Amino acid sequence: MRVVLDTNLLISALLSPESLPAELLAKWDSGGFALLSCVEQVEELRRASRYSKIAGRIPRPVVGRLINELRKVAEFHPRLPAIDASLDPFDNYLLALAQVGRADFLVTGDKAGLLSLGIFERTRIVTARQFLEGQ
Repeated sequence: MRVVLDTNLLISALLSPESLPAELLAKWDSGGFALLSCVEQVEELRRASRYSKIAGRIPRPVVGRLINELRKVAEFHPRLPAIDASLDPFDNYLLALAQVGRADFLVTGDKAGLLSLGIFERTRIVTARQFLEGQ
């Protein structure tokens, strides 16, 4: 199974080790699915982790470890096509990643944007709870 995790879930997993997003990372870590990632996601993760409301709650080495894992262990796609399908243009790279990586699922908490699509090409767009309960 091939999965894209929205960056907001990666941040949430680091903020709360007992959360559903943390369960998603644990499932990936135990080989439960192949995680897809890309340069744009690493940059968004780095940028978001530096926001003042987050920076004091997640030590930089923890973010650095996750970024290193994404680069080493995830299926990394360095080049993505231009896609314009999301209501939020900043989420289009996730749809492009799902397309190039032939993702089965894109897991997100973005109700107004990505979740409202429901499906993009072959990729089902679901919440963390839906994904974990369906597995």
